[in-house]
Amino acid sequence: MTQVGEGQDADESAPPVMTFGAPTAGEILAERYELVEHINNDSAGRLVWRGVDVVLRRPVAVVLRYPGGESATEMLQAAVAASRVIHPNLVGVYDAIDEDERAYVVREWVDGQSLRELVAEDQFDPARATAIGSAVASALAAVHATGMVHGNVHPGTVMISDDGRVVLADARTDGDDSQESDIRAVGGILYFALTGHWPHTEAPLRGATAGHGRAAIPDGVRDAAGAIAAPRQVRAGVPAYLDDLTMDLLDPEIAPPSSDVLAAELARLDVPADESYLDNSGPLRFTADPDEEPSPLAAAGGRKVAIGIAGLLAVALVGLLIGISALGGGDDKDPQTNPVAAPTSSAPAGDANPPAAGPLRIQDVRIIDPDSSKRDELDGAKKIIDGKTDEGWRTDRYPNNKFGNLKKGMGVWIDLGTPHTVRSVQVTLAGTGATAALFSGTVNPPSTSSGDKQLIQDYKTAIGQPFEEHDGTTMTFDGFDADKKYQYLLFWVTQLPADEDSPGFRLGVQEISVQGS
Repeated sequence: MTQVGEGQDADESAPPVMTFGAPTAGEILAERYELVEHINNDSAGRLVWRGVDVVLRRPVAVVLRYPGGESATEMLQAAVAASRVIHPNLVGVYDAIDEDERAYVVREWVDGQSLRELVAEDQFDPARATAIGSAVASALAAVHATGMVHGNVHPGTVMISDDGRVVLADARTDGDDSQESDIRAVGGILYFALTGHWPHTEAPLRGATAGHGRAAIPDGVRDAAGAIAAPRQVRAGVPAYLDDLTMDLLDPEIAPPSSDVLAAELARLDVPADESYLDNSGPLRFTADPDEEPSPLAAAGGRKVAIGIAGLLAVALVGLLIGISALGGGDDKDPQTNPVAAPTSSAPAGDANPPAAGPLRIQDVRIIDPDSSKRDELDGAKKIIDGKTDEGWRTDRYPNNKFGNLKKGMGVWIDLGTPHTVRSVQVTLAGTGATAALFSGTVNPPSTSSGDKQLIQDYKTAIGQPFEEHDGTTMTFDGFDADKKYQYLLFWVTQLPADEDSPGFRLGVQEISVQGS
């Protein structure tokens, strides 16, 4: 298992680890975190321990640095920033403590291995590589939505748990990286998963410098001119669309898409391997309908998209001419005696290209308040879907975070108009500390107390994991079933955050957005 601060084992050039005052098994830090087993030391010389939170009785990883104080500032600042973003593909950060003689970060314990270790055993097949890239891009989209940068995306910080969950660990805040470098690093992750090599450039991606000993990552395969070889040139069986996407992300001459667009595209590609239309359609998956604006990713890979479209149009034209010739029978009859049926709006010309993933329009939204007789907190729901995060809907102020013990919770009901394939729902809140979950259902009762009670009884299908005492302002739910379609959703809040303006507790929902097709 890998539980390393930077996701790497110590190499030959790692700084010496200070052992004065080093912890021992059984020691309890901050009167809460019991150290159980020393796992290893990372490449920065930090000690990594498996521990137990004796209050919540859950396993944790404890990363210690000697000394603390000023030398540990960057590590602690990065931990505090990371703790504000909660996402299923990000390692949870629970605590960051500086005791001067030592500092330590307490984070989620992940039973599993790093991508670096798994690929050392064998390269991933294209489907699994796509799934890894999709998870990393989704995590980065959540980070970037807060305006932050991860700054440490490489095969050592991508971890795969024993149950298959992919998580990104150990963000940095030293200011040397950008959201663009994060996005390009996803291309490096795809390249590494497919080939077992890291595509160094003249400005290597963070964490990818050629090291020594066990921490070294093999450099990318290059031609005589020093250009990086495409994945398809390194191993057989890599689909053209995945090869093109990977190389476009690594090409400094091509502007990368935003992380949310990349996450949506990779989620769309992350489908069962037996859906072979991906191999055939390739770049067309990154194009929009003729009457729509082109997607950012289509613009990023424009030259390859154009070639792909031109080739497919040529094939389609040849097929059309052959079909007309066959229907005409090769004689001189009136061409109208054997007309060719044209596609109609009720019979679209094929479903080979599934709808593009992107923002879905929310048709209706309302506040659900089944336990209130006054029902005086229902106004302002439309502000949740107006595209503005500077205003939204707010609850009344309560004396405690359990709605003053007057009700079990309140929620926001979402109607997408018609059933859709949904990828994710992102909720932007006005403060931190809320506890909430997302559910789906099938009924749309009237907006009354009895109607709300009926709705609560029906909406039992949970989407992803609930957020408990959420210490960030953005919640992203992406546990949707790709084989199902959804029309009605319920964002349900059971615990309120503290009101920053005055004593008491209240919730503000600034914006809700839905991604899907």
